[in-house]
Amino acid sequence: MIQIRKTLPADHDALWEIIQQVIATGDTYVFDPASSREKMLAFWCSADKHTYTAWQNDEVVGTFFLKDNQPDLGSHIANAGYMTSPRAYGQGVGRTMGEFSLHEARRLGYTAMQFNIVIKTNERAVKLWQQLGFTIIGEIPEAFRHKTRGLTNAYIMYQKL
Repeated sequence: MIQIRKTLPADHDALWEIIQQVIATGDTYVFDPASSREKMLAFWCSADKHTYTAWQNDEVVGTFFLKDNQPDLGSHIANAGYMTSPRAYGQGVGRTMGEFSLHEARRLGYTAMQFNIVIKTNERAVKLWQQLGFTIIGEIPEAFRHKTRGLTNAYIMYQKL
């Protein structure tokens, strides 16, 4: 069973391990694969975010954050980022985090959720978000420098909560 809770400072080593593995591939996230632990944890766990950790069998298997997509008059729409440990791929971690985050976003008072950059070639993520009710509302040409495929399009995905 996958459990989710707010991230604690004691989780940072496990989060860094996941973040490092996910960005190292250079195919799903905009972060430089050589990004430092300090940079990534400062971003992922910053004060403007609600950061969560997913656990399974006493092991951290994923993490995500929720935040305002825009400040002030755009703050009613949530934005989010998700990372699953490569060791846990195919075990429902991403789906569980996605479902939890939609409920949590509603609880926090958000009226919609928008992803500003979902890499088009990340078919697993695109399919999951569509299954969870997100719609592709735009496509950004050559928005991402894919490590092996070069310039790649990205989607903007949206869901009213």
